[in-house]
Amino acid sequence: SRCIYMVPEDHTLYVDEEKLFAPAVPPVGTYHGASDDDANANETLKADVAAPAETPQADAPWCVPTFKGIPYSQIIQQWFRLAGGEPVQGERNDKLHRLASHLRYIADNDEALLLQVMPRYGLSEEEMKGLIHSACSAKWYAMPKMMRQAIENEERKMKNEESLKNEELRIKNEEWPADDEENNSQLSILNFPLPKRLPALIKLLVSRTPDVYKPAVAHAVFPALGAHLHRVRFKYIDNVEHEATLMNVLMAGTGAGKDCISEPINRIMADIRRRDEDNLRREREWKNEVTSKGANKDKRQRPEGLIIQEIDADMTNPAFVMRMAEADGHFLYTKLNEIDQFDALRGSGRGGQQFQIMCLAFDPGNRYGQTRVGVQSVTEKVTIRFNWNAATTIQKGKRYFSRVLTDGPISRINFCTIPEREIGAEMPVYGTYDAAFDEELRPYIENLVKAQGLIDCPQAFKLAQTLKEECADFARLSQSRVYENLSFRANVIAWLKACVLYVANGCQWDKTFEDFIRWSLQYDLACKMEFFGADIEEANQQGMVRDRQLPGRRNLLELLPDEFTFQDAVRVRQREGLDAQGTSAMLRQWKHRRYVTIVTNDNYQKLKFRSDGNDIDKNRQA
Repeated sequence: SRCIYMVPEDHTLYVDEEKLFAPAVPPVGTYHGASDDDANANETLKADVAAPAETPQADAPWCVPTFKGIPYSQIIQQWFRLAGGEPVQGERNDKLHRLASHLRYIADNDEALLLQVMPRYGLSEEEMKGLIHSACSAKWYAMPKMMRQAIENEERKMKNEESLKNEELRIKNEEWPADDEENNSQLSILNFPLPKRLPALIKLLVSRTPDVYKPAVAHAVFPALGAHLHRVRFKYIDNVEHEATLMNVLMAGTGAGKDCISEPINRIMADIRRRDEDNLRREREWKNEVTSKGANKDKRQRPEGLIIQEIDADMTNPAFVMRMAEADGHFLYTKLNEIDQFDALRGSGRGGQQFQIMCLAFDPGNRYGQTRVGVQSVTEKVTIRFNWNAATTIQKGKRYFSRVLTDGPISRINFCTIPEREIGAEMPVYGTYDAAFDEELRPYIENLVKAQGLIDCPQAFKLAQTLKEECADFARLSQSRVYENLSFRANVIAWLKACVLYVANGCQWDKTFEDFIRWSLQYDLACKMEFFGADIEEANQQGMVRDRQLPGRRNLLELLPDEFTFQDAVRVRQREGLDAQGTSAMLRQWKHRRYVTIVTNDNYQKLKFRSDGNDIDKNRQA
């Protein structure tokens, strides 16, 4: 969207707008290369167009094939997610054959339909026909678990989308006024503005921001505010001391206006940047001096007191450790225009250190660093104090965190979004950030800078306890394990925001803090559940399946009743992540080993003792 695209004229298919926008069926004689022999064909075509329209057939190209109202393309996307992603080089044929083998259970083994809905990934028509025929010729069993899961995931997604649409319609029709208690639902809050009465600092920081961007700005300013606190600690309700570690990701659509957070952050960081400029100048002078001297000349040691808090977005891991060591307990800070700029910190080897840094930064008393042999190499162990902002599109953000859904980064980060505007809506207009704005902001920044040591805020402590119970109530009612797990650290984030507001306000509690912090917590959790909830739940379920598949993990015979049927055995195998095909062989082996005996063709009974007199139960336990 930031580029202008042009092509040579000879690459343009249509340069005649009249032809471009002509009716779908042009008049007789307008086809290129048409001859007199084509006149009858043209007349026939005209007659067809004049005829009454018939109901499209199922195989018409303009009819999207569906299963239970779900387009096959969406089911296939869900299936690929469960199967570990789309095919990569070397697994194309195998994965597509497996996909066809699963899809045939919802396509009635219809090879023509499968040929229409299956993705190709470069395979020719004949290759696809052969692959699909092979898949459809296999023996018919019950629908595979992965296909069942893909359909259930898509049905759940469609229900959520339908619920959201209905909710938006009710809001539009003013069936739910802004003050209604039902607005506390974890999804609807994304569609509602900030509380009417705001803390004075937040009110100032969003005062030049268009209404559509105010919720995002109200979340995004906290990492920069927290970066002003130096060795200031707060005690949480679990008696653990925290510093104001606050990390924020703004996820919104392309062109949504994600840069709305930049100017408020620039104003907050102005004093830190002025000091950083002086220290950067000292560092440059030292580097120039060292570079100008020969190898055998005495070289001045690196200057002390080089506290440089705002770091480059593309800083390497060693440079990050060095800046952290020199910060003398101050927070480092950076603002990333794209979340994947974090990859500069991923480190060598297997990488992934950027996610480790996110987790460690949030955890009190963390230790991080590196040990190197080289004289010039960075060898440091540090406590990470790192606040940051990042912006990304929703698709890229979900993709970036897709490999660490259950590893902790998501729960430690504060998320926000910008609702999609209606097509053709008026352009939002910003206010002016001037000297008056800076002067009004100055006292809050000074209060943050001069704060010291362990600060007690009983009102924030009490609010954290209340919000914890409110989250627990919602978790009980929704029966969502994912929501409950995310709420633990989300409550810590909300409490830290309350503590930052308290210090910035001269260690004075204001009654507006409670409503704002409650809204902030609910908004953060709503974003996490909206963007990652289903994926985290899916990842947890896959992990449970993998655990059950571990060798020796479960005794299948003990999971069956004393008398059971063939289908009972099938269900136990499938529940434990095994296929149904192996049931007959398993039962034959059990019968041979005298674990079971056949009562009828389809019924089995466990045997208490073997023919040699040994106790079956004792042998199984052994």
